[in-house]
Amino acid sequence: MTTIRTPAKIIPRAFPGIKPDEVQEIIMNSRIKTYPPNTVLCREDAVEHTFYMILEGNFEVTKTIHNADKRLLKSLSAGDFFGEMALIHNAPRAATVTSLTNAVVLELDKDGFDRVLKRSPSVAMAMISEISSRLRQNDQLAIEDLRLRAAELADAYQKLAEQDLARREFLSNITHELRTPLMVASGYLHALKKGMLSGEQLQSTIETVSRNVDQIVNLTNDILFLQEMDLVLPDFQPVNMLDVVESVIRKYEGRAKAKGISLSVKGRIQVPPVQGDEASLERAITALVDNAIKFSHPNGSVEIRLAEQGNHVTISVEDHGIGIDPQIRPRIFDRFFHIEKSGEELYSGIGIGLSITRQVIQQHRGTLDVTSEPGKGSTFTISLLKWK
Repeated sequence: MTTIRTPAKIIPRAFPGIKPDEVQEIIMNSRIKTYPPNTVLCREDAVEHTFYMILEGNFEVTKTIHNADKRLLKSLSAGDFFGEMALIHNAPRAATVTSLTNAVVLELDKDGFDRVLKRSPSVAMAMISEISSRLRQNDQLAIEDLRLRAAELADAYQKLAEQDLARREFLSNITHELRTPLMVASGYLHALKKGMLSGEQLQSTIETVSRNVDQIVNLTNDILFLQEMDLVLPDFQPVNMLDVVESVIRKYEGRAKAKGISLSVKGRIQVPPVQGDEASLERAITALVDNAIKFSHPNGSVEIRLAEQGNHVTISVEDHGIGIDPQIRPRIFDRFFHIEKSGEELYSGIGIGLSITRQVIQQHRGTLDVTSEPGKGSTFTISLLKWK
């Protein structure tokens, strides 16, 4: 059976200097109560009128931050007290106090405190002195909490500012990326409509219009895909990643050849199927290959490697191009972030390819890692769960 510590021993610890007869005065105007675990004695924002002194048991003091997160402020045990503001004025509770174990407390309400004040002024002075000290401690906790909130607000403001800048840059970039192929396609279509072209020139013009329209369609589809994939999680099926990689290579071999870049599959070709959505995974690999070719030097190479590691299949896309500056590496997967220039080389794009890849891989419960050295190239590695 748990031994309850007597109020006569606890009260002098909480209020040093109180005489024995004054301790009895407090006890006479108080009551002893027991509570089971998980009992809330003080509730944040409630107006209550009871002061508690812990005789036995443990409590936690918590505060709700941003209307959602519960933050532990401190822990209390025998000899500690709480709810002192209830004896001074009608302010709402600043925090919630909950019992963690079976607990015994001495309770003093405001009426009882007023009676103690009338009969024992020295008790009142001792209690007010100790309560004032506790209030100063609480002020320090409040100041620290305000500092944390200020830091969180500053961080949130910075992120909002960065997002706003990214949105404005996105609108500018998307306007450019759409305007150029639209103007080219529109100009050639006017020429076709007027019958100004024939023979080989006609065929070349049709191919140019087709290429620019495809560019517009692909860009539009990427933007729509990025938005829609937030809402729908695909029903995973077994996916042969070699088929996906070969499909991407066929799509990009013409572009790679035009830049003098060799595009090939290396390593272990036969790997087990993975759990996934084939169309989404093809988009993810497409974005990596697109970037690898874009940032490769002319006459360079892009290599795709497949491997089996434990219960995962890995797909790596490696180039030997400009690499990634360590300062911008943390941002390369952010939506709408893109590299505009390296040296004298300018790069097109609106910065959603790597964002698509990251989101696809996250939805597949996989990982996406990057290693890079400026001037020597980059390697992006996807790891996906095998099909079971």
